[in-house]
Amino acid sequence: MKKVVVVTGASSGIGLAFCERLLSEDDDLHLCLACRNLEKAEAARISLLSSHPTAEITLLQIDVANLQSVFQASQELKQRFDRLDYLYVNAGIMPNPRLNLKALFFGLFSRKVFHMFSTADGLLTQDDRVTADGLQEVFETNVFGHFVLIRELEPLLCRPDIPSQIIWTSSSNAKKTNFSLEDFQHAKGHEPYSSSKYATDLLSLALNRNFNQQGLYSSVICPGTVLTNLTYGILPPFIWTLLTPITFLLWIFQQKPEFLNPLTKYHSATTGLGNNYVNPQKMDLDEETAEKFYQNLLDLEKHFGAIRAKSLDSRSQK
Repeated sequence: MKKVVVVTGASSGIGLAFCERLLSEDDDLHLCLACRNLEKAEAARISLLSSHPTAEITLLQIDVANLQSVFQASQELKQRFDRLDYLYVNAGIMPNPRLNLKALFFGLFSRKVFHMFSTADGLLTQDDRVTADGLQEVFETNVFGHFVLIRELEPLLCRPDIPSQIIWTSSSNAKKTNFSLEDFQHAKGHEPYSSSKYATDLLSLALNRNFNQQGLYSSVICPGTVLTNLTYGILPPFIWTLLTPITFLLWIFQQKPEFLNPLTKYHSATTGLGNNYVNPQKMDLDEETAEKFYQNLLDLEKHFGAIRAKSLDSRSQK
């Protein structure tokens, strides 16, 4: 029986690269590209099939910044499959990123210059907005939409006899200082991307605590410094080309062998000689905060569940 892999945000960037690498390792699986734009998803499917003609690749339309779309996609997945082996929650946004030139200037002449370039800590601010669901867009796209998707797909993911795995695309920019339980949507701050990525780290930890016994495991990864549409929004391509030699040097002495565990984030890294390796790093998390955040998301989900039920009831009465 073929393994089933669902990847959100699979039409470009990290998602598409992951699909290509996955098929190069094993093309005897069912790969589902879950994307907002089906035209781009179809182009990605054709591209993947050109190098892996025997692969089974299907499409699913989903916009994780729209809960109605998440509910519809979840229902469709439950109709298509009786189980999911892997769910790679990769879709994410960093809207209108702005470079803090003052922080960049002072950082260049400080001891934190390597840390600054490898994590973008203090360098990036973004303008967020409110979605049709009344939520902060970055929070709903990067965190809550995926959380609702996972909750809806529990019957397919929680199979003790056949363990399944959730993999989150996180970031080295995930900073504890940018996250607050009192404002977990980051409506009052200016670094929603950083906050949302720290939130995914917390959520992954909480999911392991609540679902490992049911056969569901969660991990977070950081793809490292990569050139995608998201990073091109921060600096022009030629600037990234100039910075590339610097970012390579950051990883030379960082490789450490560790076992996979819920408190570790696995960073994709490259040596100055072009060799790829995985750099595991312990995350700055605590289980109490993770569990409180998880309960906050459950409460928010319950709120939207009540709205959904009321809407469905009113439709049935018409």
